[in-house]
Amino acid sequence: MKRTIRTTALTVGALMGVLGLPAGPAQAAATAPRVDLRVLLVSDGGPATDAIAAELDTAGTPFTKVDLTRSDRPAIDAGFLSDTVGGRPRARFQAVVLPNDNPFAAGSTEMAALAAYEQAYAIPQVDAYTYARPEAGLQYPAYGGSVDGVRAQVTAAGRSGPFGYLEGAVPFEDNSPSVGESYAYLAAPAPGADFTPYVEATVPGSSQQGSLVGEYRHDGRRELVVTFVYNQYQQQFRLLARGIVEWMTGGVHLGASRNYFAVHVDDVFAADDRWDTQLNCTPGDVDCADGAGTPSPIRMTPADVDHAVAWQSEHHFTLDLVYNGAGSVDQREDNDGVDQLADRLVADRNRFRWVNHTYTHAFLGCEQNTTVVPWTCRTGAGGGIEWVSRSTIDDEIATNRAWGQSAGLPLENDELVTGEHSGLKILPQQPADNPNLAPALADNGIGWLGSDNSRDPQQRQVGPATTVSRYPMNVFYNAGRTAEQVDEYNWIYTSRAQGGSGICEDNPATSTCLPAPLDTGTGYAGYIVPLETRIDLGHVLANDPKPHFIHQSNLAEDRIAYPVLDGVLDGYDALFAADTPLVNLRMKDIGTELRRRAAWKTAVDAGQVTAYRIGDTVTVQAPGGVAATATLPAGTTLGTTAFGSAYAGLVSGWTAASGTTRTFTLPSAAPAARPSGARRPATAPAPRTRTPAGVTERVPYVPDN
Repeated sequence: MKRTIRTTALTVGALMGVLGLPAGPAQAAATAPRVDLRVLLVSDGGPATDAIAAELDTAGTPFTKVDLTRSDRPAIDAGFLSDTVGGRPRARFQAVVLPNDNPFAAGSTEMAALAAYEQAYAIPQVDAYTYARPEAGLQYPAYGGSVDGVRAQVTAAGRSGPFGYLEGAVPFEDNSPSVGESYAYLAAPAPGADFTPYVEATVPGSSQQGSLVGEYRHDGRRELVVTFVYNQYQQQFRLLARGIVEWMTGGVHLGASRNYFAVHVDDVFAADDRWDTQLNCTPGDVDCADGAGTPSPIRMTPADVDHAVAWQSEHHFTLDLVYNGAGSVDQREDNDGVDQLADRLVADRNRFRWVNHTYTHAFLGCEQNTTVVPWTCRTGAGGGIEWVSRSTIDDEIATNRAWGQSAGLPLENDELVTGEHSGLKILPQQPADNPNLAPALADNGIGWLGSDNSRDPQQRQVGPATTVSRYPMNVFYNAGRTAEQVDEYNWIYTSRAQGGSGICEDNPATSTCLPAPLDTGTGYAGYIVPLETRIDLGHVLANDPKPHFIHQSNLAEDRIAYPVLDGVLDGYDALFAADTPLVNLRMKDIGTELRRRAAWKTAVDAGQVTAYRIGDTVTVQAPGGVAATATLPAGTTLGTTAFGSAYAGLVSGWTAASGTTRTFTLPSAAPAARPSGARRPATAPAPRTRTPAGVTERVPYVPDN
C-alpha cells in the first residue's frame, strides 16, 4: 500500500494569509517569502538533540547549531531568525529543534521570538525530549519510568502521516538488564488540546495508551512532542529519525537517507584454514607459529551453492562473491581436473555479483616474517622495509581477472579487494601503504579498492583508486562450525583468568570482556547471533552504505553466516513498509555514493551551499563539480525531468555535478489546514527530564580484524 507523508509547510496561498498579504496567483508569486532550507538546532548538550544533529549531518541536511551551554552563543531574536533579501521576506530556517518545549527561563524573550517566528512563517518545532504537561498538549504523565524492551506502535495517524514508512512496531532496545537505557513519560492528550499521537505505548499496569511522539497544534504553531529519551545509536531513534526529519521539513529538504545492506563473501573458490580449539590459533595462518598444528581447510560444496541461490531468491537479495581463481586451479590439479564447486558456481554465475580478490590471495604489503607471532615486516640491510614488488601485485590482479573472464564471470574490472586488504597500511606492523600498490592499481585500471573499516574507515585515494571501507562481521573466517566460532570468540573476549587470551583486557577502549565464557553448544545462537544482528542492523538503519564482509567458509558446513543474515533481513522486513526497501548496491556504486557525500559535506560545512524555497520552487546553489542531494515530494521536476527515485513515500537522489544552480519545481498541493485548538503557550520552562546513564553510550564491540 502506498503511503504519503503529510505536508507540514503551508502552501503559498495559506502563508500569504498568515502574513496578511494578498493571495492572488500573480501577486502571491511575487511576494511569497523565501524559506531557507536549513534547520535551527538549539542544543542543551543532551543526547536527544545530539541524535537529531547526527541524523541531519549524515543525510547532508544543513543545520545551524546554537549551544545553550556556551556563553558566547548568538542570541535568538527576530534578526537572527528572519530578514529581507531583495525586498522579499526571508525565513532563515525551515524548522526549529529545541531540547524540550521551552528550554529558556520564564518570560524569555528568545522563546517569544521563536514563537512569533514560527507563527509568522508556519515553521514547525520539534521538542526533542520533553516532559508531558499541558503546555506541550499532554496531561501530566500517567507513567514516568523505564521503557527498556517496550514494543511501541505507530498509530493510524502516524502511518498515514510522517511515519508511514514503518510497518507499525517500534521496539525499544533492552541490551543490558543492569543499565537503564530508555526513559519515557507516557500521557494522554490534555483535555481540549489539538494533539495527535503518532507513536504510543501501553501504560504499565493498564490498557491505557500514552503518547511517545505526537503533534500539538496551538497558537498558530505546530510542535512534534517527543517524551522519551534516546541517543543516536539506539534502534528506536533510528526507526523514527526519518519521520522526525520529514515532519519538520514537510518532505522538502537537502540531503537524503536510505537503508543500505551489502554482503561480500571473500575467498570464493579458495579454502579457509580452520581454528584449532586446542592450540587457540589457526594452523596454516600467521597467528600460529610456523609448523604448529595441521591445517584443516574449509571449502564450500555444490550443495552450499544451491543453498545460497535459494536463500537469495527467498530474500530478494544478492551476495557479492569476492573470488580467488587459484583456489579452483589448485583443486583441479589435486583432483584429476575435477572441481564440482567451481562448476556449480560458474553455472550460477549470473545469480551473484563478482569482485576480484587477487589470484592466490597473496599478502601484498611488506614481506612478512612469520617465524614470530605476531608477524613483523622483513627489513633489509639498511633497516628499510622490504615490500612486495609491483610486478607481483600486477600478476595477482591481472591473472585473477583473466581467470574470471575465461569463466564468464560478470565482472566490473575496476573493482578490487586484495587478500586481507593487504598492500594497505596495517597497524602496528605496517604503518604505511606498500609504495608499489598505487602504481600496480594504475597498471590494472582499478578505481575502487576494498579496505577494512576497523582499520581504515575513512574513504581515501590510493593512486587512481578510491577506497570502499567494509565492515568485518564477527563471524570468523576460520570457522565452519558453530562450536569453532564460539571457542574462538571465547578466546578473544574472555580474560586470562577465565582461560582467554586477555585481548579484551588489553584493549578496554574498543573491547568488552564477557562475564564468563559462552557455552559452545548454545552461545552462538543465544549470544553471538543476536549481538551481531543488532550491530549490523544498526549500520543499516544509520544511512550507512558501507558493505559488510564474511568468508566462503561461513556459507559451508554449519553455514553459520545465515542466522545473522536472516536476523538482519527478516528483522528489517518486520519493521519497514514495502515502499522503504533495503538498498543492495555493488561495491563501485557504494564508493560513488560515499565520494559524492564527502564532496557535498565539504561544501555544506564550508558554507558553499545555499538553498531556499519560494512557493513551489526550490533553488539550490552549490559549487560547480559538486553533485547536490535532496529529498522532495513525488512528482518534483528538475528542469523538465522528473527528479530522483521513490523511497519512503518521497523521491530523493543526486543532481548532476555540472553547473552551480539547480531549480526544482514541486508538485502543487492543496492548502494545509491552519493550526487550531487549545492555546497553551509555554511561558514557563519545561521541567527537568530524566536521562538514564546508559542512554548516552553506545554498546562497545570489537569487529573481527
